[in-house]
Amino acid sequence: MAASLLKVAATGIARCSRHAVPALRTYSTSNPLCQGVPGSVWKLGRLNHVAIAVPDLEKATALYRDVLGAQVSAAVPLPEHGVYTVFVELGNTKLELLHPLGEKSPIAGFLQKNKSGGMHHICIEVDDINAAIVDLKAKKIRTLSEEPRIGAHGKPVMFLHPKDCDGVLVELEQA
Repeated sequence: MAASLLKVAATGIARCSRHAVPALRTYSTSNPLCQGVPGSVWKLGRLNHVAIAVPDLEKATALYRDVLGAQVSAAVPLPEHGVYTVFVELGNTKLELLHPLGEKSPIAGFLQKNKSGGMHHICIEVDDINAAIVDLKAKKIRTLSEEPRIGAHGKPVMFLHPKDCDGVLVELEQA
């Protein structure tokens, strides 16, 4: 029975391939927690947050809290990263609002080039940040520091150079 069903399915697929039918993109309906390169010792996890650099932290916080109705955290200074952060909870992920802290803040430089602010980076969780760093460096992906630093969630993080990641600043965070 199974063999005959496969034969019918294969015949149907062969028939369809002879006609100019537009290809439909299908997406997985499952939600794998982690995915990785076969043979890799580390796995990529979920999107943790999208970071947005903002010139006015109070105004941006009010937009998400008062206008859009989101739950937002208090502003937290992270002097080791040169930023103030506010997290906006979205249910399936978060937004991280970034504002400069100090004159050497990387966000200050970003805002000089982008006066209105804008998307700064994405953060993706990994199950083994140290293995990920070793593997990515072996694949010629540059990191912005030699060692992971403790990020806004109290976990080790590493930033990947945007020139090696299709123009996107990628932050990896230990899950």
